[in-house]
Amino acid sequence: MIVIKYGGHALPEPGAIDPALELIAHEFTTGKEIVIVHGGGPQINAALALRGLGKEMIGGYRKTSPEVFEVVQEVLSGQVLRSIVNQLVALGVNAVGLSAADGETVRAEKMLVNVDGTPTDIGLVGEVTSTNPALLRTLIAERYLPVISPIGVSAVGQGLNLNADLVAGALGGALSAERVLYMTDVEGIYRDWPDVNSKIDSICADELQSLLPTFSEGMIPKVTSALSAISSGAQAVRIFNGKTLAGLQAALADTGGTLVVP
Repeated sequence: MIVIKYGGHALPEPGAIDPALELIAHEFTTGKEIVIVHGGGPQINAALALRGLGKEMIGGYRKTSPEVFEVVQEVLSGQVLRSIVNQLVALGVNAVGLSAADGETVRAEKMLVNVDGTPTDIGLVGEVTSTNPALLRTLIAERYLPVISPIGVSAVGQGLNLNADLVAGALGGALSAERVLYMTDVEGIYRDWPDVNSKIDSICADELQSLLPTFSEGMIPKVTSALSAISSGAQAVRIFNGKTLAGLQAALADTGGTLVVP
């Protein structure tokens, strides 16, 4: 079982097939059990710009007003999700598109982000409070490939924008995944970014936890989700450069990037 956080690059134009999805489809059709959790930052930014809405990041998370959330939900659970599913279907994969809220797969509550020691309200942004992998296990057993958008819902029915890295980590743990693979735009985790010689090849969760306060905002959700995946049952996590096909090929062969183990 592999959970893949798909991202790190823009989707191709309509009618084109992403070579990364071709690789994933090949792994699936040769017998691997796979779940994809996707992001969509570039597509969200483009849609917000068209509507004259700005992009504001706080503590590594997107500040999400009701107006921004409407766009985020349309893009993630509409445009991006359907594009990925459509491409996988074209590649012979029986893919199923879901939001994280469907089937109680993920439940969430509104989160406050720690900014310089102060809990800060950043709008309709959620944190995962529980997972239920029953629907995913049923689909996987019937040889479907679930594709999940990171749109959650609270106990009172409020839609929430979730960080896709954290959703992937939570589901990787809930499914006891052999690997949770994070496609990012860097080669892995660095002890001292941007020093390229400081990239970590392999690290245990306890040591990574001790380094967490030293990381920049963009890496914090990935590291946090990797730690969450390990602590909740995933066997290992690999963070790697998903902008190159070679990076994904290596990760699927269980090499490259940064490996996080219990």
